[in-house]
Amino acid sequence: MSLTLVIMAALLLDVWLGEVRRFHPLVGFGNLAQTIERRLYSDSAIRGLIALLLLLVPLTTLVMLMQLLPWHWLLDILLLYLAIGWNSLGIHAKMVQRQLLAENLGAARQQVSYLVSRDATMLDANGVATATIESVLENGNDAIFATIFWFVIAGAPGAVAYRLVNTLDAMWGYRNNRYANFGWAAARLDDVLNYIPARLTAFSYAISGEMRCSLNCWKSQGKLWKSPNAGPVMAAGAGSLGVTLGGAAWYHGKLEQRPTLGQGNSPTATDIDRALGLIRRTLIFWLIVICAGEWFAKFILA
Repeated sequence: MSLTLVIMAALLLDVWLGEVRRFHPLVGFGNLAQTIERRLYSDSAIRGLIALLLLLVPLTTLVMLMQLLPWHWLLDILLLYLAIGWNSLGIHAKMVQRQLLAENLGAARQQVSYLVSRDATMLDANGVATATIESVLENGNDAIFATIFWFVIAGAPGAVAYRLVNTLDAMWGYRNNRYANFGWAAARLDDVLNYIPARLTAFSYAISGEMRCSLNCWKSQGKLWKSPNAGPVMAAGAGSLGVTLGGAAWYHGKLEQRPTLGQGNSPTATDIDRALGLIRRTLIFWLIVICAGEWFAKFILA
């Protein structure tokens, strides 16, 4: 079955069904990771690597074996649908926006706390909008574009492996006393797997918005961010939208002075819609490129 059609079918399932509310595989994987962590944890990079391999290798191998089944493209659609988080990202962002437009700051802070790891209790309305847009831009890469990238490169096993590593990075990839060593392997592997797709996402954000500003922000600001992949993505996205992100934020009781990303005014509630629109335009761009690439490959090989 056509690669483009498989991706489109998975996206349509995501739009139609949304996120699985009960027994989501990634939630189950997170619970399994917690069990492995309890049994193997020590302040050791080697232990962290063993835990990573125990979780990653059997599940990825199982998905690879599924590729031997007839009509495996149906499983590919299902697995890609489960790996993509486009619908849920939009729903969570819209819930924050709805509370901001209703001037219910307390509820908006509560909603944004489900999207970000920072302390949301001290955020004003602009801070809530900023945190939401940062999450939309970064998770646009992690939950949509990088997942599709690895599906194109390595099929369902690639997409599944990427999302499993991404989940482990979200759980263990903190630079704190507990995870600095144990989570090192998960964090570094996530950096490697995200390196190319993050830059493709950043370029796509530029194509889909204010291109010159986006590229300038990416070039001058992306490398200043603590994450080598989130920096380019968020800088390019902020520049494309013409807003300013970053700045001071509280994490686990500690105030962090983060670099400024983008150019323009601080975001407001209406800019959340614009960020989601940027994701939609970028996704359309990706589908066009993938379809054209698939057609060109068939034409050359014919």
